[in-house]
Amino acid sequence: MLMGVQLFAQQQKTKNLVIVTLDGYRWKELFTGADEGLINNKSYVPLKNQDNAKQKYWRATPEERREVLMPFVWNTIAKKGQLYGNRTLGNFMNVKNRYWFSFPGYNEMFTGYPDTLVNSNAFPPNHNVNVLEFINQQPTFKGKVAVFAGWNAYYNILNQQRSGLPINAGWTEFKGPNITDLQRFLNWQQQLAPQIMGPDERNDAITYPLAKEYAKQNKPRVLYLALIDTDAFGHQGKYDLYLDAAKHTDAILEDLWNYLQSDPFYKDQTTLVITTDHGRGDGASWKSHKNSIPHCDEVWLAAMGPDTKPLGEAKQAGQLYQNQIAKTLAALLGLNFTSKNPIGDVVKAILPVH
Repeated sequence: MLMGVQLFAQQQKTKNLVIVTLDGYRWKELFTGADEGLINNKSYVPLKNQDNAKQKYWRATPEERREVLMPFVWNTIAKKGQLYGNRTLGNFMNVKNRYWFSFPGYNEMFTGYPDTLVNSNAFPPNHNVNVLEFINQQPTFKGKVAVFAGWNAYYNILNQQRSGLPINAGWTEFKGPNITDLQRFLNWQQQLAPQIMGPDERNDAITYPLAKEYAKQNKPRVLYLALIDTDAFGHQGKYDLYLDAAKHTDAILEDLWNYLQSDPFYKDQTTLVITTDHGRGDGASWKSHKNSIPHCDEVWLAAMGPDTKPLGEAKQAGQLYQNQIAKTLAALLGLNFTSKNPIGDVVKAILPVH
């Protein structure tokens, strides 16, 4: 049994934690909006779609473009929370793993350790202990952690066999003792929905309402929502749909936050953390990500909650790493996540003063 060490629970207002990941979403779109070279390229946005895409997402300045693309991020999180990774301002965040794609990224994110052995998206059940199972092993949080993911690899990423975490990922029927009408409908919808991203990746439009309904019904203390649409459309080279996915994700974040603030169980005592697993290439390489393509190690981080000062977008020079996320997640709940492996330290600015 892994034991947690209380850090600063006396001052802590955060009682619950919600983590959301946007798979393969570039810092460029987050901080500067639509990419001019991509939105005007018929290889990535068909000519018949370009006028519509530019009407929706093209504006004169990066600040206008990012706000029209992700209005909740820039009108709420940027005012009430913190954002890191705008490289145009010298504020950097990178992965430390050597591979620059998903499984190694999520391993680093949740274990704090950029393991060189974790080198494939088809990797077997992860031998590294992750922070979610660590939290789930603490008496206060036992049985109160849940994971909903678009990609079925999460069963191995978080090693469900060992961790015992409740995970619903990929095109998997949701099961439980008290299934609601909405959950039954979403199970049925999964059977009908076209698998436009392949047999391993479920549309966010199904994953999110499953997660939200579970939260309403079961009130988990820690909820992880892993969204996939941005990466899926990126790999397909459909830039207009990639932008649509970002806009839809922003709407999911807004709906999720509004729910959290409407429920007395979560209101004003829940921290929301948002990040990504890897970057993408530039120009013709934007569809792909691996260590031979520059910029695929570039990531970002956002947080908002009762203990996180409203510092907004980090505009000063700085450097964060993906391996700092695991320890930070635990610390937000007053826990000290440790490992037999060397792991990254907390992102201090996100935490309460202690």
